[in-house]
Amino acid sequence: MNNKISYFLNTVRCMHRCNSVLTPNSSATTRKHVLWIGRYRDPLENVNFRKLFVNISPPLLGSPLRLLSQKIDVFSTGAKVQPEKSTEALVSEEAPHSSSELEKLDDSGSFKVKHVMDQNEPFFNSLQKCTCPCDVLDLAAESAVSIKHFTNCLTTVWKLFKNLSEDQQRYEKQLIFEHPAFVKLCQQLLRDSRRMTRGDLVFSLHAVVNLGVPQNTLLVQTLVRVCQEKLNQLDNRCISVLATTLAGLDKDKNVSALQAGLQLLVEQRIPSIRDIFILQNLMKCMGKDAPVFLKKKLEMAVLKEIDHLTFPNALRVFLALVAMNYCSIPVLNACSKKIQESVHDASFRQLILILEACYTLQYRNIKLFSAVADYVNSTACLWDKRQIFLFLSAFETLGFQPSELMGIFAEKVTEDPEFLSLKNLLIVLRVYSRLNYIPRGQKHLFFETLHNCLNKYLPQMSNTELLKAVYSLCILGYLPHRALDELLQKDSRDELLSDDLYQEQKEMMLRCVRTCMELDSPSFKKPAFVLTENSSSLVSLNLRKAREALLELLGDENMFQQNVQLPYKYHIDFEIRMDSERKKVLPISATDDHADSSVQRLAFLFVPLSAFCVGTTHPQGKLAMKKRHLNKLGYHVILVLNKKFQEMTNEDAVEFLKGKIYSENALPVSEVTVQDNN
Repeated sequence: MNNKISYFLNTVRCMHRCNSVLTPNSSATTRKHVLWIGRYRDPLENVNFRKLFVNISPPLLGSPLRLLSQKIDVFSTGAKVQPEKSTEALVSEEAPHSSSELEKLDDSGSFKVKHVMDQNEPFFNSLQKCTCPCDVLDLAAESAVSIKHFTNCLTTVWKLFKNLSEDQQRYEKQLIFEHPAFVKLCQQLLRDSRRMTRGDLVFSLHAVVNLGVPQNTLLVQTLVRVCQEKLNQLDNRCISVLATTLAGLDKDKNVSALQAGLQLLVEQRIPSIRDIFILQNLMKCMGKDAPVFLKKKLEMAVLKEIDHLTFPNALRVFLALVAMNYCSIPVLNACSKKIQESVHDASFRQLILILEACYTLQYRNIKLFSAVADYVNSTACLWDKRQIFLFLSAFETLGFQPSELMGIFAEKVTEDPEFLSLKNLLIVLRVYSRLNYIPRGQKHLFFETLHNCLNKYLPQMSNTELLKAVYSLCILGYLPHRALDELLQKDSRDELLSDDLYQEQKEMMLRCVRTCMELDSPSFKKPAFVLTENSSSLVSLNLRKAREALLELLGDENMFQQNVQLPYKYHIDFEIRMDSERKKVLPISATDDHADSSVQRLAFLFVPLSAFCVGTTHPQGKLAMKKRHLNKLGYHVILVLNKKFQEMTNEDAVEFLKGKIYSENALPVSEVTVQDNN
């Protein structure tokens, strides 16, 4: 205790010394117009500022804080210790009104501060007229006399500061930290921190942290400690502001203790929170490290208020779930519905954020994706090529094919290919190859345009970039001969495979390129006979149901072949051979040793849902290439969605396969509708 008192007296003396040195005068308080001129200096180099705030008492920074369950205030010095009231009692107790209130978030995610002030008081009238942070500090030096004046000045400084551009903020920050009134203001906050109202306290901490006052200063650490003392007295809005502030601080003993106490308080307060804005902000600030039970409580609280969703709140809840790394299908479905209704009000940045959030959360909603794609497609004339390009890239990561939008963008590429940088070219090739889209009516022109762009960038491409570009075009069935020649030169190939990073993937891509060079070549002719072999007699678990259905349908194992290995390292799950009219299944042994053009070969591929574009039975690039190559080898390919097949009853499975085998015009994919999350 003696050490604390001694340190307190030393701090007071230091304050008085600095105050005497920094007493405002007419010349010192005149605003320094150094915006855009002069060399930038770190504001913390100011000796007086550092002397006042950077020296931290070890007991203050390192001593443990009381949590909600503790009964003794570690800051009490001689006062009679009172039993701590319960959280419920403190919630219901009427607290003093704050001089600041919380408004909704703006687009940047920052808090807006609304001051509750006496409109007739000259000081606050003058404060409202200030247009820059230094004007506020000049006013504080001249007229501020109470803690309410100082706290409102600080929050106004932050409000004006955050609306500046990045370059303006850099220079304005220097002016703020060198302004004598800012030091005086911080002195006042440090002196009166325990006498502030709850709103003034949390908003002051929020402003100080966001203005860039270092976390290890006495001022920030003191405000953190006092927030911990008054934690139970904070209302829901103050808790929301405090949670946001703590999310921007590094972990130390004081911050960690306050975060732990805040988490306990949030858990107790959730049932009483009816404001979805506060809920989504708490979700964001609790983060991915929050316990699962707390995430579920927040989810249930949001669902109770889901009928009051607005478009801005729906977007923020999306982003809050991303911050929490928690995929709540009911909440996401409700938010998606609201976003679909107001998609025409969304900005480019908001739409991209929504698509990125869906990817992060592994959330697939076909109606939402289609609504965004249709809106962008219908307003394509209002977007520049780069924006459409970024939309397509976001859709590609989701595995969703916006066909009309891809057609429009292909036209823009053929009309003006000059806007494609090397990086953009590689992304366009990746998008169109993965989503397996070739523009109708302009296939040749589109490929030639991309080929010419590729040739232009050949001298500056790395071997890895060259491999990616050629691989993408080969998946689409187009062979860029000049790029192929350069890629397959011995030096390029050896350099590619000498790199241990992604070596296996590069080998697979090279093998695919060589296969395409042979099978997609105009000179390739369908072989009369394809040598096959059984890779294994064992059938994987997910194919046992299909094997049993074929046995029941065909009656003999000799009527089909399983786990068939083909040339070019292609594999098919089941092979069935039939007569030319598709009326009769032929035994494998009877047609195994000779070529017969009258024999039709059926290749059954049981594929996962991820092999198709989301919400459709349109195969993605790799599967489409495999199907194309199997056709070249003489197979009629039948694609079956394995997940839907496994959900069928045994009788339905037999009937399904019977229809595929004996139907001359059998569809290439199961007709079962692909469902989304709704």
